[in-house]
Amino acid sequence: MGAGHGHVLYRESASPVHRLPPEVKIVAMVVFTVAVVATPREAFWAFGGYALLVAAVAALARVGPGWLLRRAMIELPFVLFAVALPFLGTGERVAVAGLHLSVEGLYGSWNILAKGTLGVLASLLLAATTTSRDLIVGLDRLRCPQVLTQIATFMLRYLDVLIGEARRMRVARISRGDDPRFLWQLRGFAAGVGALFLRAFERGERVYLAMLSRGYTGRMPAVWQGAGAATTGQWLAAATVPVVAAAIAATAVVLT
Repeated sequence: MGAGHGHVLYRESASPVHRLPPEVKIVAMVVFTVAVVATPREAFWAFGGYALLVAAVAALARVGPGWLLRRAMIELPFVLFAVALPFLGTGERVAVAGLHLSVEGLYGSWNILAKGTLGVLASLLLAATTTSRDLIVGLDRLRCPQVLTQIATFMLRYLDVLIGEARRMRVARISRGDDPRFLWQLRGFAAGVGALFLRAFERGERVYLAMLSRGYTGRMPAVWQGAGAATTGQWLAAATVPVVAAAIAATAVVLT
């Protein structure tokens, strides 16, 4: 897979966060997310601390709040569900702005919004500072099952190929008078999806045979053994955020 394969969320920069090896960023993000999830929902102050940590990392990575907030809209369906909980919840109710809302529903809504938003922001920061290729390299260095990293590698390698093929098929359909905006032409769209699947399957077979002819035995070379692996200093630097997050979570559990 070429080094030029990035993704739409990656933001090119020379920030200290960008320069960290991918494996330390993956571990830091996972530990931070686990700490957030383990925090009792009643510890409102703890989530403020997590938000400050996210803001500090975003500033260090030179990722603007507007960019983060726009892409965090992906969690909108969960937000709508969370907003409905105070009205649908049972048990003790409290009057808020003339509305009788469920106390348990309010806690549940806050729990989903706070933890979900922080998790999404942490994932966005990881994606904004790490290319797709580096994410796979990081997972490989962390001894992720190689079958998963191979699948991800092939998917990223040929995603652009499939998108280009789908674009050419769409242009061919439109040049022949097809207009996918109309519902009665859905059959043609479905046929195009089926044809794209068959082409992708045939292409995959050809690629697999070519790999076998070049000595592929079912395992890709271990890329984690190459240069660029994290040093002790980089692990310690990246551990700052998850260690602080774990301390906040532990304190919240003790005080709640």
